[in-house]
Amino acid sequence: MDVAAVLAWLEAHASRKVRDEMGPRYGIHTDKAYGVAMGDMLKLARTIGRDHALAAALWDTGWYEARMVAAMVEEPAQMTAAQMDRWCRDFDNWGIVDTVCFKLFDRLPPAFTKVRQWAKRRNEFEKRAGFVLLACLALHDGAAEEEDFLVCLPLVEEAAQDDRNFVRKGVSWAMRAMAGRGPRVHRAVQASAERLAASPDPARRWLGKDVLRQIKRSRK
Repeated sequence: MDVAAVLAWLEAHASRKVRDEMGPRYGIHTDKAYGVAMGDMLKLARTIGRDHALAAALWDTGWYEARMVAAMVEEPAQMTAAQMDRWCRDFDNWGIVDTVCFKLFDRLPPAFTKVRQWAKRRNEFEKRAGFVLLACLALHDGAAEEEDFLVCLPLVEEAAQDDRNFVRKGVSWAMRAMAGRGPRVHRAVQASAERLAASPDPARRWLGKDVLRQIKRSRK
């Protein structure tokens, strides 16, 4: 399939109800969306298979669903650090951030480097990407060592005072996911969360309490 065929397929499978609910129901705000269900996008991606050139072209269209499919069909071995940065700069909603990190970025060699770089970004969704990518690495990268995650904890504490919704939820996810990466990391995350929960700063306190509540619940 070429770009035109993919866009035509997406338009044919669009739902006004899905599009209208993206913002009010799911908090996904974007100017270019057809309104295609995730299940249909996954089905399309399986039909296409891996295609680096098509993925790049789909991303450049700017359509939300085309970019989602691009993340699903991109060939990891063909993606460069520069391309990761280009895509990150285009992030404009949490849905595309999470899908790209979960489906693609966390299997790429520069992933931990990008965590450290993007976690310091100012833009809300670029910054979220740093922490969502860290969460996905904790969930998916079986070869990573505990030390790989321990060195990222200062990034978490530095970002804890950011009270923007999509940033703080990304930071919380990263901490909770890291807590499952071995006893040393779990202890360090819990200690960090306890410090944050005791903070007089509302954003830091919210984050610490949210993480403690979730990791305690996961151990039951």
